[in-house]
Amino acid sequence: YSVLTIQPREVKTYDDYPATIQGEDIVEIRPMVDGYLEAIYVPEGAMVKKNQLLFKIKNPQYEQAVITARAAIKIAEADVDVAKKSVEKVRPLVEKDIVSKYELEFAQYTLQSKEAVLAQVNSTLANAKTNLDYTIIRSPQNGIIGAIPYKIGALVNSATANPLTTLSNIENVYAYFSMNEKQLLTLSSTVDGNSMQEKLNHLPSATLLLADGTEYPDKGKLETASGLINTETGTASFKAIFPNPMGIIHSGASAIVRLHTTVESAILVPQSATYELQDKRFVYKLSDNNRVKSTTVKYTPTSDGQFMIILDGLKKGDRIVLNSYNLQDSILIIPKPVKVDSIYNPVHKI
Repeated sequence: YSVLTIQPREVKTYDDYPATIQGEDIVEIRPMVDGYLEAIYVPEGAMVKKNQLLFKIKNPQYEQAVITARAAIKIAEADVDVAKKSVEKVRPLVEKDIVSKYELEFAQYTLQSKEAVLAQVNSTLANAKTNLDYTIIRSPQNGIIGAIPYKIGALVNSATANPLTTLSNIENVYAYFSMNEKQLLTLSSTVDGNSMQEKLNHLPSATLLLADGTEYPDKGKLETASGLINTETGTASFKAIFPNPMGIIHSGASAIVRLHTTVESAILVPQSATYELQDKRFVYKLSDNNRVKSTTVKYTPTSDGQFMIILDGLKKGDRIVLNSYNLQDSILIIPKPVKVDSIYNPVHKI
């Protein structure tokens, strides 16, 4: 029987995780005032800059409120001027004891009242201008315009269910993915670090596979998105941050996050040298006197499924039987040593 002597070796493997892409910032553009959508200045999917004009809402009452407030200011200013002249007229008369000082106090109170009215109408004008400014909607940041569900002439208001559009800042994008409990345990046992973030920091940068299967050229940085396992799904959420200077990746897209890991001294055996019995994985281990013994192993499969990284059950120098089936324990065999290179050299990336 062909026999392989275990020699630890460096193994590079990877795992793929379905991911959903989200922009760094996603802003809902909603109207602050009521009115009819008069103009749409950008198409769906357009790249816009901060403060760029997006929409205009038509409501004549806001324009009329500004006109009315300005007229009220003129009246209030005139009243203030009259009250000032009244004070200036009464003051010398009081100084000469021609009229009572109460006349001057009355005139001063009247001036204060008129000044208060002027301040009030100035505030009314400021509010009217603010509401009028709200009819012009500009972009709060750089980004890409999403769907625009409303057409010109549609009645919109601040309580409308759907926003006018969404604005996605995609200079950086987040690829959100999940790991199940088994994958988390494997990560914890094979990667150094005292915390999950430390373990993620020890992993190589993440790779992103786009929907057409192509590999995105820039690498991503891994972060935890949630420190808790979802009790309903049994998964924990993570995210990989990718730079997106050309805007190639869009928010809402699907992709695959590929995480590479390197095990420096892995006990690696071919999958064909193992067998499964009652939900356990076994290998035929050879004793010093060339007798076979079925041995249970704990393992994690490589990405291509051809090999298994043994976590427990084998060590350096152990011999296992290759491509054998239904051997009985303690049976004596004649071992035929196999060169290690013939097993592993064809595999460049596992």
